[in-house]
Amino acid sequence: MPFAQSSVHPAQANLHTAMEYFRASLQREILRMKKRDCIYLSSSVTNTSYSTPVQQFLSAIGRKSSIVNLDPANDQTSYTCALDVRDLVTLDEIMADDGLGPNGGVLYALEELEGNAEWLERGLSGLGEDYVLFDCPGQVELFTHHSSLRNIFLRIQKLGLLTMRCEQLVVLHLTDSYSLTLPSLYISTVLLSLRAMLQMDLPHLNVLTKIDNLSTYSPLPFSLDFYTEVHDLNYLLPHLAAESPILNEKFEGLNRAIIELVEEFGLVSFETLAVEDKRSMMRLLQVIDRAGGYAFGGAEGANDTVWQVAMREGTTTMDVRDVQERWVDAKEEYDEAERRMWEEEAKAREEVYRGDVGGGDEDEMDGLEDVRRPLDGGVKVRRMPG
Repeated sequence: MPFAQSSVHPAQANLHTAMEYFRASLQREILRMKKRDCIYLSSSVTNTSYSTPVQQFLSAIGRKSSIVNLDPANDQTSYTCALDVRDLVTLDEIMADDGLGPNGGVLYALEELEGNAEWLERGLSGLGEDYVLFDCPGQVELFTHHSSLRNIFLRIQKLGLLTMRCEQLVVLHLTDSYSLTLPSLYISTVLLSLRAMLQMDLPHLNVLTKIDNLSTYSPLPFSLDFYTEVHDLNYLLPHLAAESPILNEKFEGLNRAIIELVEEFGLVSFETLAVEDKRSMMRLLQVIDRAGGYAFGGAEGANDTVWQVAMREGTTTMDVRDVQERWVDAKEEYDEAERRMWEEEAKAREEVYRGDVGGGDEDEMDGLEDVRRPLDGGVKVRRMPG
């Protein structure tokens, strides 16, 4: 730490003490994480901006899913809730009865849900073997230091409510890719992601959303992999200084301390998502499946071998360099190529409808046939008669 010197300003000494306290707190959290037993559930902790399109995508590839709404303020869902926390408690009721604001009301509602966990357990028990998505509130406090949401999910796992599918809860922490455009905003995002990973105590994926908008922002000083892999953050220090020279004089030591803290843990990295792009969505789904153990989980009626599954796992490859090329370096060229491809497909469909060309209808999920069949670990499944 740069402040551990014999003669320092009192403010620097206080900052050093605060950072050491925060470091010790995070270290205790990581030690607790290492003692956790792994349980496999194929569910994702997400928010509404992801839940609706991913449910549509899962339906298109033949994977049955259900969404559980845990946001008491979400009164205009664009999906059908399999289970809705608003049936238990609503934000308007809390604000009216207890005189709380919106943020305090959401925290209170999650505490109510934690205290009435049996209601949630009964609802989850009726979802069968669905792929479950939990649509969570967006208040950052719920993922950094408030314990209710974490306790709810840990209780679900402890009771084995979803273990019939041999899967694991996976947290998706979604962040707008705009956060890459400002060094200070990016460092804040990384620190927030680290704290959320340690607080939630579950397999965790950080995702940069709206990556298809990245080319519309000002050019980044580094390539995309610098931001997704979260390595060598010291290279950002000159850009932090240039962003706000006056504040940098005051907070340069704090910036260095935060960067040291993030790099010491070495936990944070980011996936990318363009929610309207099939390849991007498929790539993220494969990462979620691997994190949650779904890829080699329950067979659900399929009898593929391990070799078939392993081969299928590599069919949708899209690493960060491909993302950089598709959405940043050559976005216009790719957009034009896709436009021409869509025009050709539309023309071909029109010819089929007119009877000029034989053949059946083409599938809008063409190219993703691999994921129509549930991924399986090669175990032959025999269902005993009831």
